[in-house]
Amino acid sequence: MHAFHSDHFVLQLPAGHTFPMTKYRLLRDAAQAGLPGVCIREALPASEGELALAHDPAWIAAVFEGTTSPAQQREIGFPWSPRMVERARCSVGATVAAARTALFGGEGVAANLAGGTHHAYAHKGSGYCVFNDVAVAARLMQAESHRHHRQLLRVIVIDLDVHQGNGTASIFQDDPTVFTLSLHGAKNFPFRKEASDLDVELPDGCTDEPYLQALDTALDEAFRRHGDTPPALAFYLAGADPHENDRLGRLKITAAGLAERDRRVFGALRRRRIPVAVSMAGGYGRDLATTVAIQLHTLTEALASWEAWKSPGLMEESGETPRRHLP
Repeated sequence: MHAFHSDHFVLQLPAGHTFPMTKYRLLRDAAQAGLPGVCIREALPASEGELALAHDPAWIAAVFEGTTSPAQQREIGFPWSPRMVERARCSVGATVAAARTALFGGEGVAANLAGGTHHAYAHKGSGYCVFNDVAVAARLMQAESHRHHRQLLRVIVIDLDVHQGNGTASIFQDDPTVFTLSLHGAKNFPFRKEASDLDVELPDGCTDEPYLQALDTALDEAFRRHGDTPPALAFYLAGADPHENDRLGRLKITAAGLAERDRRVFGALRRRRIPVAVSMAGGYGRDLATTVAIQLHTLTEALASWEAWKSPGLMEESGETPRRHLP
């Protein structure tokens, strides 16, 4: 299974900053040591033209040229620097590469070891998100599908970060080709939510059983709404921040509960033969090693799903029926 990284762009943040910048290199190291079935490659940066598929040219220019205002930088949570720009571009590029590999490369499953920058709007950044990696990748995959196959590519975004994917919801509002599902804390950031195609709000302190029940119901509803035209590509934001020890999460999901969450999402997509690009999204654990271990387990589940995707016999043994919706 292919996974893409961009962790060599480390930003110098003030002491006590809540963003876990070192998490990404730690995750790559852990994957290289513990998951020999994962092939890790460096991501290329998204181009200005690719970013323009989902972002306003004025916002792209402000970021590239360093003319973002102090207020805009505060909303993002990072000071501007050339490294910040390159990090944002490569994070998008990693999701683009994962989506292209999963969809057109016939791999079925691929990963970005970062990504999930779902708070970025078309015209601005927010909440540690400069550009929206999933929105850009979805638009680019649609364009490539149309160019090569003359087919409309339907996309589903399964956002299981603890914070609502407000930027993604805004970008794809009134777009019937992209279905956005967000399962998130009702009282958590962002405090002004946008309307996804399907929003599931969870109370503070939500535990494993009701969380997984809500997930099952949401997935069933999302696929029911697609009827006879299932999506041909999925983006899965596998946030570690619903975990019970996350500083910003406010939920009480155990590591075992999150592992089961991942298993159910990958299983639901694999049974429908929908390729998926998975991003790690948020994770702000009090113990960084715990966050890395949760996201390593997400990669473990992704690898298991990739192995089943590539070996139809494994799916037959588990009662799954291979079906193709690839363009």
